[in-house]
Amino acid sequence: MLLAFCALLVPACGGERAPDDAAARRSSAGYGDGFGGDDATRDPRAAATPDVPADAPLVTVLGDSISAGLHLAASDAWPARLQRLLVDEGLPVRLQNAGVSGDTSAGGLARLDWILGARPDVVVVELGGNDGLRGQPLASIETNLRAIVQKISAAGARPVLVAMRIPTNYGPEYTRDFAAIYPRLADALDVPLVDDFLDGVGGVPAMNLPDGIHPTPEGHERLAQNALDTLEDVVRQVLVERGSSGG
Repeated sequence: MLLAFCALLVPACGGERAPDDAAARRSSAGYGDGFGGDDATRDPRAAATPDVPADAPLVTVLGDSISAGLHLAASDAWPARLQRLLVDEGLPVRLQNAGVSGDTSAGGLARLDWILGARPDVVVVELGGNDGLRGQPLASIETNLRAIVQKISAAGARPVLVAMRIPTNYGPEYTRDFAAIYPRLADALDVPLVDDFLDGVGGVPAMNLPDGIHPTPEGHERLAQNALDTLEDVVRQVLVERGSSGG
């Protein structure tokens, strides 16, 4: 599979793998396929979806198999874990996990209007890794990500960009230039960037399932922790704006 999480793993999980087929794709609701979802493999820290107010900010995660939590139950994926962390911080949010396995920046852009129809307050963009692992033109990746962020902003939601990484299958220059897309877009469009998203997970065997590609529940917990500070700031900003507008 060509998955964004291969970014910091061994080169063998890069461009020579076939893309995710239709049978492996996840629904935009982010539900798992049952693998690793039994009591023997589930992280005991995983909990049911927390109760949140009906008018709590809506956070949508637009991503690929990493956000979808491929091979795990929905409650084990990092977006659900992030929701629970935010609740623990006194910032309850509603969650829409729009992660789809194998998705690309073009695919995310194509389904963005449907996602924005739910009127999210925040949209976290975790895309581009599959593009890079397939050697897609860097200009096209950047154009798609730019369009996604701009459409989110135009819809009145707050975009958050998640920086992805890829191995050097297409050479160090391509890898370097791919990584540079995310901070450049974040600076140009003035949007928050989760630059350390894969830290402590990518390339760490204990944080990955036996396939060597997809994170374990513990790996997803680390991803959620990596994203927490940025999302906490953004959600607080949403609440401040609501308060100042009387919403």
